[in-house]
Amino acid sequence: MSKRDYYEVMGVEKSVNEADLKKAYRRLAMKYHPDRNPDDSTAEEKFKEVKEAYSVLSDSEKRATYDQFGHAAFENGGMGGGGFGGAGAGGFGDIFGDMFGDIFGGAAGGARQRQRRGADLRYDLELSLEDAVNGTEVNITVPRMSECDTCHGSGAKPGSNPTTCGTCQGAGQVRMQQGFFSVQQTCPQCKGDGKIVTDPCGTCHGQGRVRENKKLSVKIPAGVDVGDQIRLSGEGESGGANGINGDLYVSVNLKKHPIFERDGVDLHCSVPISYSTLALGGELEVPTLEGRAKLKIPAGTQSGKLFRLRGKGVKNVRNASFIGDLYCKVHVETPVNLTKKQRELLEELDASIQEGGSKHSPEESSWADKIKSFFDDIVA
Repeated sequence: MSKRDYYEVMGVEKSVNEADLKKAYRRLAMKYHPDRNPDDSTAEEKFKEVKEAYSVLSDSEKRATYDQFGHAAFENGGMGGGGFGGAGAGGFGDIFGDMFGDIFGGAAGGARQRQRRGADLRYDLELSLEDAVNGTEVNITVPRMSECDTCHGSGAKPGSNPTTCGTCQGAGQVRMQQGFFSVQQTCPQCKGDGKIVTDPCGTCHGQGRVRENKKLSVKIPAGVDVGDQIRLSGEGESGGANGINGDLYVSVNLKKHPIFERDGVDLHCSVPISYSTLALGGELEVPTLEGRAKLKIPAGTQSGKLFRLRGKGVKNVRNASFIGDLYCKVHVETPVNLTKKQRELLEELDASIQEGGSKHSPEESSWADKIKSFFDDIVA
């Protein structure tokens, strides 16, 4: 069953700002929260749907990725290379905090330990134009903090276990009374873990994480462009024991191409051409990403003329049926290192053309008339 559009789930327009998005989330989360709808599986599913939609739309990078690639960016085998990315920035606990704790059970709500999430990472990937246009699969190595294999993220020496924090009683949070208000904050003793390591692991020294160089295979969809990001869910830094990993965002850059310049789905190239071909017309062989193509040059073509080859550009990354065009700009190449004979022939040709005046050089004649008129106006 296909997922509903995240903006539809939240009941907002695509242009919604952050404040209105947050208001919509609060309203829907309150409406469908499981504590308010016991034994109602439909409400629970809607609550999860709202939470998932908000976790993407409230994060500027994830929202931009979703706007560009849709659900495919966060599905297995799609742009993300993995499933939906768990609790991200702006998650349920971060937004509501004490509110649901007070409404749905007071101290019981405050005792819920927040799940730690590892940091998101960014990897800059430089691709050739051909790989970006056609799609490819690349292997990358990413330095990151990963879960310690010795203690499995607990930070405790094998055979021992972390002890429950005596300050927060394992909740990871403590409440501070400030006048009439009760404020919940991260426990200063265990830093929110709810447990304290008394006998640390020798491999990670009690951190639960170690630095490693992770090798990953990344699928590059056809048509990606500079600035596009590919999200690999759970391939960021480890969140430690009982935590969740952050995500890895592979940011695309393109190498300079010796022939083509890219403009979205269109390609541009500059083609040098002889003076005689422009004047007499002919057929020119030009390069495309698919091979060679023939370009017919009409007689009397001016230098700088732009020729369009339909469907020889780039496939749209979001709509494979739409392909851009290739624009070839021809420019005359001035002959150099002329022989005496060649110079004489050109001088003879130039003299012959000058005799014809505007018949052979309409733009030059028009320009000369404009210059004469300009100076006549100044003298007058």
